[in-house]
Amino acid sequence: MNEITWNDFEKVELRTGTILEVLDFPEARKPAYKVKVDFGPYGVRMSSAQITKHYTKDELVGRQIVGVINFPKKQIGKFMSEFLVTGFADENGDIVLTTIDKKVPNGHKLI
Repeated sequence: MNEITWNDFEKVELRTGTILEVLDFPEARKPAYKVKVDFGPYGVRMSSAQITKHYTKDELVGRQIVGVINFPKKQIGKFMSEFLVTGFADENGDIVLTTIDKKVPNGHKLI
């Protein structure tokens, strides 16, 4: 494991956001959704998320997540991803979202 400095960590914009909408993404190589997330003062952004194994579209709407919002945009097929949805792989390699257990304002930074 490589150590990083506190300054390195502070550069990563891990921010809270609320999922507003979840769409199917049939063009993705691996099963995924397109998610629209409100990051408060940082705006509403779209991303692709390979979270179809553990979550239905309906149960995702309204859920707060943690996203990295300062990566460059990434082209995924015809779709442009504007942030990174964070999560952890379970024992099968399926993604479990990084979520927040109590509501906080959208756009707040992980500290």
